[in-house]
Amino acid sequence: VQLQASGGGLVQPGDSLRLSCAVSARSFSSYAMSWFRQAPGKEHEFLAGIDRRGETTYYAKTVRGRFHISRDNAKGAVYLQVNSLKPEDTADYFCAARTETSSQVIFIVPRQYEHWGQGTQVTVSS
Repeated sequence: VQLQASGGGLVQPGDSLRLSCAVSARSFSSYAMSWFRQAPGKEHEFLAGIDRRGETTYYAKTVRGRFHISRDNAKGAVYLQVNSLKPEDTADYFCAARTETSSQVIFIVPRQYEHWGQGTQVTVSS
């Protein structure tokens, strides 16, 4: 399984970005997906997760209402719409996949995910 994240960049406070994660897998719908971020010197932080069918989502309190996760199982992709960006959102953003047979299940701990993409950097600065 390979994950390729993209869509990061240098933006100003208040701007929006759409991060994408392309997943190469035999059965993308077998994976629960999440987005994490890691700021310099900090641990991975859970942001948002979506179950394998795209029916259930869950957000960290810090981003709830500003970020939106979605997936397209036909395309093998998961997205993170990030709105009203703040300087404290500056970090490397990672997508992660976990094999999951159940639906409506989302995991928020990094070690629960088997597959990770490389990060895409988001820098929010005026």
